[in-house]
Amino acid sequence: MHPFRLPVPELWEDILQKIKASGMRMVSIYTHWGFHAPTPDSVDFSTGPRNITRFLEMAKDNGLYVTVRPGPHINGELNGGGMALWATTDEYGALRLNGTAYTEAWTPYQDGISQLTRPYQLTEDGTVLMYQIENEYAKQWRDEKARIPNLEAVSYMEKLEENARTNGIVVPLIHNVPNRSGPSWSKDYDTVDAGGNVDIYGLDSYPQCWSCILDQCGPITPWAVSNYSDQFQYASPKQPSLMPEFQGGATTPWDGPLGGCPERTGVGFVNFYYRDNIAQRVTMLTLYMIYGGTNWGWLAAPFLGSSYDYGAAISEDRSIGDKYYEIKNLGLFTRVADELAHTERVGTGLDYTNNTDLFTTELRNPDTGAGFYVIRHADTASASEEWFVLKVNTSIGEFFVPKISSAVVLSGHEGKILVADFHFGDHTLYYSTAEILTYSIIDGRPVLVLWTPRGRSGEFYLKGAKEGTISSGPPVTIVAIEHGIIIGYYDQKEVMTVLDFDNGVRVVLVDRKTAYEVWAPALTNDPKVPVDQTALVIGPHLVRSALLTDNTTISLTGDTNRTTPLEVFTFSSMTRILWNGMDLPTTQTNHSTLRATIPAPPSTDSFQPPQITSWKSHDALPERHPSYPDTGPAWSPLNTTTFPLSANPHGFHTGTLLWRGHFTTTPNNTNTTTPTPIAIHLAIQGGAAHGWSAYLNGVYLGSWPGRKDTAVSNLTLAFPEEVLVENMRENVVLVVSNGDVERCGKRVGLTVFREELWASQPSLN
Repeated sequence: MHPFRLPVPELWEDILQKIKASGMRMVSIYTHWGFHAPTPDSVDFSTGPRNITRFLEMAKDNGLYVTVRPGPHINGELNGGGMALWATTDEYGALRLNGTAYTEAWTPYQDGISQLTRPYQLTEDGTVLMYQIENEYAKQWRDEKARIPNLEAVSYMEKLEENARTNGIVVPLIHNVPNRSGPSWSKDYDTVDAGGNVDIYGLDSYPQCWSCILDQCGPITPWAVSNYSDQFQYASPKQPSLMPEFQGGATTPWDGPLGGCPERTGVGFVNFYYRDNIAQRVTMLTLYMIYGGTNWGWLAAPFLGSSYDYGAAISEDRSIGDKYYEIKNLGLFTRVADELAHTERVGTGLDYTNNTDLFTTELRNPDTGAGFYVIRHADTASASEEWFVLKVNTSIGEFFVPKISSAVVLSGHEGKILVADFHFGDHTLYYSTAEILTYSIIDGRPVLVLWTPRGRSGEFYLKGAKEGTISSGPPVTIVAIEHGIIIGYYDQKEVMTVLDFDNGVRVVLVDRKTAYEVWAPALTNDPKVPVDQTALVIGPHLVRSALLTDNTTISLTGDTNRTTPLEVFTFSSMTRILWNGMDLPTTQTNHSTLRATIPAPPSTDSFQPPQITSWKSHDALPERHPSYPDTGPAWSPLNTTTFPLSANPHGFHTGTLLWRGHFTTTPNNTNTTTPTPIAIHLAIQGGAAHGWSAYLNGVYLGSWPGRKDTAVSNLTLAFPEEVLVENMRENVVLVVSNGDVERCGKRVGLTVFREELWASQPSLN
């Protein structure tokens, strides 16, 4: 997330709690050089939304690891790529290189962010896990194949790295190479000691385009997958596979569809692509964006409007829906699947199932033997319904599953992760054709939650059990065999089934919709989220937190939008539920869970806003009047005939600008061939989609309303005869312009900015 795009610090915790509840363990943040250092002589990390210490404290309190990404260049569809715009003039020389003036420009900001981060690192009992150097700067090599380094770029990276280390940053330094564009800054690839390498190489990818306008990304093949595995093997084979950015949505330019394009990265995208990343052994993945926010105060690059919703799982208004829940289904699984973090890709192909329309990847943990089979359509564009049985390799042999229930079904744009020899607590699941949602250790007893789509079958083989009982829900088939028990079921209802086994294991079966309402809140702020320090809560729209407030009470916080049945799997000593501080009448079920009902929130249907009377108005543009004095510190006098008039030298790089000019007409009694002007021609450079309005002596003349692809505008405006003051008296023209010039944008390695805000010499006609 970008704290500067949600400039109310009190709201940051709402987003952090939703990230935590989704099963994710880390939040990645950009910090914005221009936002924290608006002028060359100021750096602010303490006031309001600039208080990054407050953000890091909130993340720690909520048990989230943090990746800090301070640039200096961050991109983010920001004006100047997040760089301080005052540094983008020729005064500081070439940017994103090792020049002295540019280095002196970024040093106070980089000093500040690294120093405030230092006490929040993992090594200092904090939660900052990684620290990024620059962003999207694939410039290490002048010749990648020959390994001929770009010495200026190397020197620049080394200066940034030295700054971080000198200021106490000891956690791993990372970098994000854009769009799989080479191995820059990977110590594995740098066999010639070129320098500038970080500890962990990372790459980003937006397989369905970062923009809702596909033309901005070139040819896009729907549902195509990229070969990240080979890219990491080429660039960083000895490192964890890190994606500091993977597509979480898409931004909406001016000519994009109203409301963005959330359907392009919806539930199917999440299910399919994020599982495919796991199949390719991506170890660490950050979604860009999980929450986008709003482009306040001329932050955005000129091709964007005010919204940065991004089609993210948490919307601009901070609401959540099915996309968020689908992420949660995978996030909760990866949080408990510790064995997944260390795997080898031991096989891929069409022969793992009896259906050659399906492609399978087998991952295997070399230490524990745990296996993970990731199944998808061989034709990634296909959404056909495919039935299959899967060949699994387990510690008791190799066989096809399911054995006693109907075949597994892959339908639509989705993938599946099915396990073999999966260890949970002290127990083992030989296999499961249902996906694992999560598990918790409660009173020393594992509670495992499995899910399938509604109406589909499932089957699992539990090691060591001899008997099983149905404690709640519809019937299942129970078959005791040599090494344990096989459970099969044919039609997963929209209802929960609870199974208890004589080896102490409890298994809960749910459909996808019910899984969306299953939460596993941590009872601690340890970001590792120990499985014996979680509860399982079923029912609410959102569960933000859980806390054991005394020996008998579990206190939950969260959100509901209706009357909601609530069921809690927690320690047997708990007999009472608090919901947002409300004491709920609680009963215990015959399978030792707690049940209650959360009342609906108060209705707003009857709300009537108060009547507001005695309205007052205030002139918002007094500068248009001739009597207004254009003197004082807010004005820069330009007694010049040199044009164009540039705003840059006066410290104005973006936003609303007022240009005020004076002229006099010829005396009425003078013999002259100079005619009285009847119009003015204006040319303004304000960046794409800029606009402006002009006034003569306080009277509106006309406007340039803006065009998405026009950075320089030209317009001739007529002078009304009744407004023009003649006979050597002064006339005042005011032009109010707003806009921003993309001074860095998405181009990596850009070193000199030549665009700026200006007004040409007005021509009186």
